[in-house]
Amino acid sequence: MTPSAAAAAVPTHEQIALIGAGPSGLAGARNLQKLGVPFQGFEAHSDVGGLWDIDNPRSTVYHSAHLISSKRTTEFVEFPMADTVADYPSHRELRRYFSDFADRFGLRAHFRFGTRVLRVEPVSDAPDTRWRVSVEAPDGTVETEEYKGVVIANGTLSEPKHPQFEGHFDGELLHTSSYKHAELFKDKRVLIVGAGNSGCDIAVDAVHYAQSVDLSVRRGYYFVPKYVFGKPADTLGGKRPLPPWLKQKVDATVLQWFTGDPVRFGFPKPNYKMYESHPVVNSLVLHHVGHGDIGVRADIARLAGRTVHFKDGSARDYDLILTATGYALHYPFIDRELLNWQGMAPRLYLNIFSPRFETLGVLGMIEASGIGWQGRYEQAELLARYFRAHAAGSPKAPALRAAVQGPPPDLSGGFKYLQLERMAYYVHKDTYRAAVRQAAASLAD
Repeated sequence: MTPSAAAAAVPTHEQIALIGAGPSGLAGARNLQKLGVPFQGFEAHSDVGGLWDIDNPRSTVYHSAHLISSKRTTEFVEFPMADTVADYPSHRELRRYFSDFADRFGLRAHFRFGTRVLRVEPVSDAPDTRWRVSVEAPDGTVETEEYKGVVIANGTLSEPKHPQFEGHFDGELLHTSSYKHAELFKDKRVLIVGAGNSGCDIAVDAVHYAQSVDLSVRRGYYFVPKYVFGKPADTLGGKRPLPPWLKQKVDATVLQWFTGDPVRFGFPKPNYKMYESHPVVNSLVLHHVGHGDIGVRADIARLAGRTVHFKDGSARDYDLILTATGYALHYPFIDRELLNWQGMAPRLYLNIFSPRFETLGVLGMIEASGIGWQGRYEQAELLARYFRAHAAGSPKAPALRAAVQGPPPDLSGGFKYLQLERMAYYVHKDTYRAAVRQAAASLAD
């Protein structure tokens, strides 16, 4: 019996509804499949891969996009990338990787593609409630069924955050989510707002087409090269973790050797320590700033026609402003209070488990330097083990639920992260993965 036929033989109220077929959704599908937990996957696009499929209308990758972490720290351990794959794969290689992963384990058969989830709501207020899931099928019809549980794995990088500026701009004003190819910049005076990883990557693209390129920045950054001593930077380091204060000091010193001081290029001095915000893995931007190809500007004060006035009192004219201002968590099909949304993000145990509902989980709502897709795979393994224990009536499931109701563990690893929206669900990689593995071990047979 095929997986799709097997799923059809199980009533929906005994299945888990899994939303999304990107990296986190595939990790969820693989682990539910391995443990024999019946589930039905839903994906709005026509295939797997999420944002790494550039043909996906919701994809926010651009033609020059590559991983900012190396393949060996990012891949699924169960399915390593081929040695022929580049250290920092392009979106094309990653699309193929996820397609091959789905083929290897027969995961496509578990998904309904071209099917958008419209609404997820609990049938009752009971902690173990079933869930009413409404979807729009490929033919436009709306279908509603009840499911035993729900796993949300639709990603975190698809809903653009549009900044508000005083005044009006007469040129083009776009978000990086609309950017695909640097021909957009041909012969234009370009201002990129935000010097995070995407902003710096796109600025480097733009220098080959634009008349001029400037970066508007409001805070300082730590710039990490992709290679140190000829090897991917994230593959280096001792096996014994250093105390946070020492790691910050050592790594900041090493950065000085390889990238110099960004302040001398016009960037503000960071008012925080290294690793308290996500570093920028890009040294080419400093190369181009040093060569005069990219200018560094202050934060924007106001817009007036084609003129941008900056907070340092300077002003300059532009034809195009591209805002590299990131993405917001976006779960439009479920009410925020059901996810225990507090402040800038849901408050979930291990960023996975709802404190209110036993049958609701989230995958992929984590950011961490070096967490990789294996970190998300381990999330999925924990969640799948929990659903199996819950279905079997094992006492291990309520034991985990007791932990969910208790005080949350400190996942910061001793680092004091900046209070920014994109850092609201940030964790320390080693601390987080250790906690997830420990929780998964408590549910083992």
